[in-house]
Amino acid sequence: MKYLMEGEETERLLFRKIQDTDYTEWLEFHKDPRTHEHWISDLDSPEQECRKWYQNQNFRYENNLGGMNVLIEKASNELIGHCGLLVQNVDGIHELEIGYSLLPKFWNNGYAIEAAKNCRDHAFLNNYSESLISIISLTNEPSKKVAIKNGMRIDKTTVYNANEVFIFRITKEEWRV
Repeated sequence: MKYLMEGEETERLLFRKIQDTDYTEWLEFHKDPRTHEHWISDLDSPEQECRKWYQNQNFRYENNLGGMNVLIEKASNELIGHCGLLVQNVDGIHELEIGYSLLPKFWNNGYAIEAAKNCRDHAFLNNYSESLISIISLTNEPSKKVAIKNGMRIDKTTVYNANEVFIFRITKEEWRV
């Protein structure tokens, strides 16, 4: 399963593959309306959205398309969110994205940037790509801040899954500096 970061860790976080037993904890993400406010889409029930989330990650794992890793806070051993390297098709081009989503109760603690930087470094050290992106809704200010702190810059604006988004990017050369 290329691009997965199982066994990686940072100062405060452990990365591991998603397990079916994570469903109940991650369901809370889908129950909070703030987690979907930046994306235009027809949403099913939180339970169905959570099932789709896990089905999508399992599909990614099985097809070497990367996937989210569960983030476990070392201090509490709690699932706090997901972060990972995802193969995406943006404007007809395959790109490697750093994606991140945290449970709202863990927002504003620096976990997203800690996890995203680890993904960035892992991808470049393993020569997965010459550049990495993050796909961020035009209205998602917190995610934009994470991307900027991760050394990324706005590369372009486009439409992705019927949503207007910024494509933030960092190249390996920029990372080396």
